Amino acid sequence: MPSTETLLLTRSDVADLLDLDTCIAAVEEAFRLHGTGDAVTGVLGIHVPGGGFHIKAGTLRLRRPYFAAKTNANFPNNPAVHGLPTIQGVIVLADAEVGTPLALLDSMEITTLRTGAATAVAAKYLAREDARTAAIIGCGNQGWVQLRALRRVRPLTAARVYDRDRGRAEELARTLAPELELTIDVANDPAGAARNSDIVVTCTSARQPILGLADVSPGTFVAAVGADNPEKQEIAPALLAASRVVVDVLEQAATLGDLHHAIAAGVMTSSDVTELGQIVAGRAALSRGGDDVTVFDSTGMALQDVAAAAAVYERAQAAGRGIPVHLAG
Repeated sequence: MPSTETLLLTRSDVADLLDLDTCIAAVEEAFRLHGTGDAVTGVLGIHVPGGGFHIKAGTLRLRRPYFAAKTNANFPNNPAVHGLPTIQGVIVLADAEVGTPLALLDSMEITTLRTGAATAVAAKYLAREDARTAAIIGCGNQGWVQLRALRRVRPLTAARVYDRDRGRAEELARTLAPELELTIDVANDPAGAARNSDIVVTCTSARQPILGLADVSPGTFVAAVGADNPEKQEIAPALLAASRVVVDVLEQAATLGDLHHAIAAGVMTSSDVTELGQIVAGRAALSRGGDDVTVFDSTGMALQDVAAAAAVYERAQAAGRGIPVHLAG
């Protein structure tokens, strides 16, 4: 009879068991399975005063069939007002054949790493192979992961970073320059960071566009990471309309990503975009010239969480990590 034990895995467990390279490989496989139609994913959002909750769920057949549901809370004022993280949550990982809960994991580390991993996968398939310069707009925890992830898939030599809190940008530059062997400069505004960069990542909580059509150079790859609810927006509709647009999940991006705002403005339709999974799976190709700007609208796909949580769980089992509990006991 299968075990009914559920592993409880804390954030420190997850941090020890999931490295960025493993996460990138897991997320790439999640996109491939999404592109072949061998996966199911969905999302539910609930807004409350001061923040909100979202539940993302999906199934993947990896070494075994897995289901995972992530419940994340997002309260932007937490750090300043309550001394708590902006994002808090848990992931339930289950056997997708019989329904047994396999693990209960803290979601913060997985959410942070898999978001950077998704950008890395997108850059691998969409950015110019000779991309040498990157811009990171937003230097919170996600900004650090984004630059580390990009460095793994493109031969970067320099970066420009920007944050409304200049001290955060300076700290990132000071720390990651020697770690990643890059020259990192601090920009005075988003356009100053983006202009003349081969790759641009926006990972902010902006509710108005921070990048417009004149702010990026021909041939740039832009990863728009911050817009994960309908109120958030980082990319001007005119820039999206003038670009080749790729999304993680079309249904999500059309309702809560930057694409949502371009559709609302009447300058794009859902038929104008391609899902990244289709490209990773070899079922679609992105036709573009050398001067075309490509935008990846990253809203956060549940399958990324399934793949990352499964990798953590399998490593925890092999290493004897986690606290086994009997939820039905």
